[in-house]
Amino acid sequence: MKVAVDQDRCVGSGQYVLMAPDVFDQRDEDGIVVLLDEFPPTELHDDVRQAARVCPALAIELDES
Repeated sequence: MKVAVDQDRCVGSGQYVLMAPDVFDQRDEDGIVVLLDEFPPTELHDDVRQAARVCPALAIELDES
């Protein structure tokens, strides 16, 4: 799995940090998503998928090919 984020689309909801804190963080100044791990380990894939599903701005993209 490869993860990408679109910081321009992000609205800073922070749900992704709760779902997958080893993969996502937020900038202190405005809460915008920060990607910590572009290629998360297999055991985190379900958490990353859930984070992408709950993102209200659809700012998280997953490539599972």
